[in-house]
Amino acid sequence: MVTDRLAQTVREQLRLGRLLPLGAREDGAWITERAASDVLGRAAAEVPGARLGALRIGPADPDTTGTPAVPPPPSALPPGPLRIAAECGATLEEPLPVTADRLRDVLLDAATDRLGLLVEAVDIRVTEVLDELPAPPPRAPRPHRIESPDPDPATAAVARAVTSVPGVARLAPVLGSPRAVRIEGSEGGEGGEGAHIRIELAVATAHRAVDVARSVRAAVAQAVPVPGDQPPTVAVLVTAVEP
Repeated sequence: MVTDRLAQTVREQLRLGRLLPLGAREDGAWITERAASDVLGRAAAEVPGARLGALRIGPADPDTTGTPAVPPPPSALPPGPLRIAAECGATLEEPLPVTADRLRDVLLDAATDRLGLLVEAVDIRVTEVLDELPAPPPRAPRPHRIESPDPDPATAAVARAVTSVPGVARLAPVLGSPRAVRIEGSEGGEGGEGAHIRIELAVATAHRAVDVARSVRAAVAQAVPVPGDQPPTVAVLVTAVEP
């Protein structure tokens, strides 16, 4: 039923969290909050004496956001500095401020070095004192949609260009459509606008997400012919970071 499909789409959007700007305005890239949180959670698990709890990532100051250089994905946050707010439990093996500072540094390094998020501040709140750290629960793999070949030649060409870029793990659609590549826009003509291409993909953990997104945008813009006199604009949404 239509109502059931709509409810499923809403639930999936809530699981994804916010669509965060990845890199600077000119990078034309975003990442789901869930994907970013997974990376930060794996980094936090290496901090002795700390167990990461609730974690949110959002604008550091809504008044300092910018205008995207390309059309963004639906409901994506505009470019601008970000703030990480995290809760944690900690043991008393070291003073709580020391553990909190170590966790703050690890989260900031992971956000910057592994993803490319522009983080202005990391707020840590210790919400629980632990006698010892519990064993982490096993991480069940998240199911993902299988991207089927697209019969449209332009879309298939974009997909080939994307998957040829080092660091792209797979095409990974999440925004309500089974297609990871969407081409939109006019047919061009004198004074007309060119096409816009949005790509949803997963990045391999060995590669920095923003660098992969930049390479994808360059590969698609240079290698893929699309209708219209103007070169296409390209937006990348990283939906997962995985082996």
